[in-house]
Amino acid sequence: MLQDLNRFAEALTDQDRAIALAPSFALAHVNRGNALQALQRLPEAIAAYDRAIELAPAQALAHRNRGAALKGLKRLDEALASFEAAWTLDPADTTALSEALFLNAQMGCWTDHDRRAELARRVLGGEAIPPFHVFALADDPQLQLANARGWAHRHFPPQPVPDFPAPPARDGRIRIGYFSADFYNHATMALMARMFERHDRTRFEVHAFSYGPQIHDAVRARVIDAVEHFHDISRLDDAAAAQLSRDLGIDVAVDLKGYTDKGRPGIFAWRAARHQVGYLGYPGTMGADYIDHMIADRVTVPETARDGYSEAIAHLPGCYQVNDSARAIAAPPPSRVGLGLPEQGFVFCCFNGAYKITPAAFDIWMRLLARVEGSVLWLLDDNPWASASLRREAAIRGVDPFRLVFAPRVGMAEHLARLDTFAVNAHTTASEALWAGLPLMTKPGRSFVARVAASLLQAVDLPELIVASAEDYEALALALATDPARLAAIKARLAANRTTAPLFDTERFTREIEDLFAAIVARR
Repeated sequence: MLQDLNRFAEALTDQDRAIALAPSFALAHVNRGNALQALQRLPEAIAAYDRAIELAPAQALAHRNRGAALKGLKRLDEALASFEAAWTLDPADTTALSEALFLNAQMGCWTDHDRRAELARRVLGGEAIPPFHVFALADDPQLQLANARGWAHRHFPPQPVPDFPAPPARDGRIRIGYFSADFYNHATMALMARMFERHDRTRFEVHAFSYGPQIHDAVRARVIDAVEHFHDISRLDDAAAAQLSRDLGIDVAVDLKGYTDKGRPGIFAWRAARHQVGYLGYPGTMGADYIDHMIADRVTVPETARDGYSEAIAHLPGCYQVNDSARAIAAPPPSRVGLGLPEQGFVFCCFNGAYKITPAAFDIWMRLLARVEGSVLWLLDDNPWASASLRREAAIRGVDPFRLVFAPRVGMAEHLARLDTFAVNAHTTASEALWAGLPLMTKPGRSFVARVAASLLQAVDLPELIVASAEDYEALALALATDPARLAAIKARLAANRTTAPLFDTERFTREIEDLFAAIVARR
């Protein structure tokens, strides 16, 4: 019960007492590992799961949760073995199956067609898997909605909420509460920090509710300076965190995490505010009736696609994604040789996580390398297994594996400085590329997660880089790679548009989202 209330340290004490009373009680060791994992004491959690497996080798849950702890330590090959063992022991464990398939995608392994089809059948049959995994499974808004509804019902059901207390004395302003685990040097804050600074204090009282790691860096200091009230709720359970928000009279509670890592949808299940809004961090529906609105735009969620979302869609007039017009770019930019790139030759680029790379896209990229002499493909060094797998797949397609160049992760300013080539579909990565003056192209899909880059290109007035088919995508990439004048003209337009188009106008965006919040509150 303590663990269900997120009181993990107290739960750990009781689990230790249980083990002292019955040292061979395997499930107590599993529960002990779960508490340790929640406390981010991952090596100790793995040791607890190992002890449970030693006592009960067929305990599938111990193998599955061991896999989660190993994944947290980036020991992906060992994590995959644990998830596979869990699924072998319990073929009905759909979560173990989905974890194994998602890890395969992260590691660049594309041999699970039959199991992917089995997983899709299970989701369509009413089972639910971690919603973020569905993005890698299918570009299908209805499938994503069905799964999200099942996940919300199983893990974050709506809770009985007492009457809202009388709000504290008001000064006529709307109280906005932003909830996140990421108030530090994180991609979300790279986009949002300037908006916090530009909020109109005469109209809005801005609160930040932080439940993530207490990382006290320059970005957190910037956020604390920007908002009026910064609340550390990391030690509060979901019900208490929601009660604090209600006691403070928050009018609009904004969930910046959704079903992403360290998200806490349970806070919203307890009703943190009369109006609850999903924004930015999770690019899909929550499938939960207590998330009233989802902020989008008419590219990411067109009118014809509303039935794929449980939320009412609150459309912004421009792009849904906020951007920080004050982001710094390191100077001088590094040399190509210093980045491991050849001095000459066209560079195709994709800095997305490896799980987003599909065989169909990779086939196109390899054909482009074969047709554009001296070109290379510059990819993010996401993990060593993916890098080795992608080079192996290149060789299978007749391409020299070392024409794939892998870039290590670096700080934001250094990352922006190295973007001087060509990129393909992404979210934050796409706006980073455009901010650095790098054109990108995209083929939008059906769901929100597959349409973000198209929204960004519309907002920076480069719609000609949005294509309708894989054939058009390949043809346009080839044309730009072999026509320097055409590419230079697009880069010049991007350079001019960057300071005039809506995408990077933080002041304008802030006024638009404020008007949206005011309209939500006015509708009651």
